[in-house]
Amino acid sequence: MNKLIAVIDDEPDIVNLVSLHLKKGGFKTKEFLDVDSLYRFLKSEIPDLIILDLMLPDTDGYEVCKYLKKEDAFSAIPIIMLTARAEESERILGLELGADDYVTKPFSPRELVARVKAVLRRHKPEEETKKISVGGIITVDLEKYEVEVEGKRVDLTSTEFRILQLLVSKKGWVFSREKILRHLWGDDKMVLDRTVDVHIKHLREKLGAAARFIRNMRGVGYKLEE
Repeated sequence: MNKLIAVIDDEPDIVNLVSLHLKKGGFKTKEFLDVDSLYRFLKSEIPDLIILDLMLPDTDGYEVCKYLKKEDAFSAIPIIMLTARAEESERILGLELGADDYVTKPFSPRELVARVKAVLRRHKPEEETKKISVGGIITVDLEKYEVEVEGKRVDLTSTEFRILQLLVSKKGWVFSREKILRHLWGDDKMVLDRTVDVHIKHLREKLGAAARFIRNMRGVGYKLEE
């Protein structure tokens, strides 16, 4: 499945329990005990879903949800709130702030994993049958796997196309080398981060004047910015 789930809770036992069952369900996990460590992580990588405890030591989970949903870079990340607060008003507030689901403690880990899968299914992109334009000079046809720069066809390898496809899918988002490698090969192939740099170099050469849209974020990864 290769989906990355961020789990944030100030109770290590809960974090470990949730992570254990998510891994059994085929997910990757990243664990956090406070909000600051989560925010630092988000600077380099975007998880596919966040499981967010509401009662955290350094800030309120509602504030975290509100912040993530108002930031363009993070607003599309699905959020499942995990909390001991069972009141209906608390659940309604969480959902109004943009949370996708709300699970109360004590909870069934297996049910939580099922809810994660359900939320991810709802967020699954519609079948890609459209063209994406970048800067008025690049056209990426996601259905035909074709790329044009200033009206001229550019022949890319399948790997180069998939990297470009990932970058254009979320313009302005920074994708770490690890995230790009996982998008390309999942866990089936052992490759070095340097491999990404080589493919990006070749991709830029082929894009010519449009290469300027692919930016290297030193020490982090790459993004596509118009």
